[in-house]
Amino acid sequence: MATETEASTPSEAAILGRLIRPENGDLGTEAAEALLAIRFDSQALDRMHELAVKNQEDRLTPTETAEMGNYRRVSFLLDLLHSKARRSLKKRQAVH
Repeated sequence: MATETEASTPSEAAILGRLIRPENGDLGTEAAEALLAIRFDSQALDRMHELAVKNQEDRLTPTETAEMGNYRRVSFLLDLLHSKARRSLKKRQAVH
């Protein structure tokens, strides 16, 4: 049974969301474009796909499970940064 403290502990996702504030479009154009240029390369995408397939087949090793979790967390962070960047560019376009 979780204690009140454990139940109210914010997740990594919640902490990152409050830190990055993707709903704010307050980045400059150059910064926003630089963030949108950050992408996984084909090797990383292939590895994520391989892990996803093995996960669906329930064949992940403990090390691969940890690796998949790492990719998931990094992907979430990248999604937050991309969201903030897109909002910033959209906001700047609306002003001009």
